[in-house]
Amino acid sequence: MSDMTNPDDPKSGLNALAEAAKQAPGRGLPPVHLWNPEHCGEIDILIRRDGVWMHEGSPIGRKELVRLFSTVLRKDPDGYYLVTPVEKMKIRVEDLPFRAVSIGREGEDLIFVTDVGDEVRAGEADPIVVETDPTTGEPAPRVHVRRGLWARIARSVFYELVEMAEEVDGRLVVRSGGQTFSLGAVG
Repeated sequence: MSDMTNPDDPKSGLNALAEAAKQAPGRGLPPVHLWNPEHCGEIDILIRRDGVWMHEGSPIGRKELVRLFSTVLRKDPDGYYLVTPVEKMKIRVEDLPFRAVSIGREGEDLIFVTDVGDEVRAGEADPIVVETDPTTGEPAPRVHVRRGLWARIARSVFYELVEMAEEVDGRLVVRSGGQTFSLGAVG
């Protein structure tokens, strides 16, 4: 694994990623889908199943830094990367990179908020998907956030979704963005 975290070099590793992320105008997201830098190796960042971002085995405690890194996160066919105009570094993700930690309604639409501050209006472009473990029967709900990046819907948020659902043909469903999403079979 390459050492991309030299604290003395402001143009490498975490410092470079943070600087690149700051270039996003306003609250907009950087156009990481348009950047095609050379792959620079891996950086010891892990997004744990519980949503905690780790660097070299320790949690990244600054929420602002995690937010910045989340804006330069990209999912490629071979994994997750933090991408800047000049660097592309692979990271590890145990489950999904984000957690949907709250839900609200705006008119007929469902609005999710992620653990990194993204707001997602569920609909055709950002669907809700619930897969069920065939062995345990446990639901694994998620919502699309952007460009192949998904958020695992927290258990408490899923319970709220179930409370909002209606039964249609033996299934619990919710509606948002003109779409109907199945949460699973009743009973």
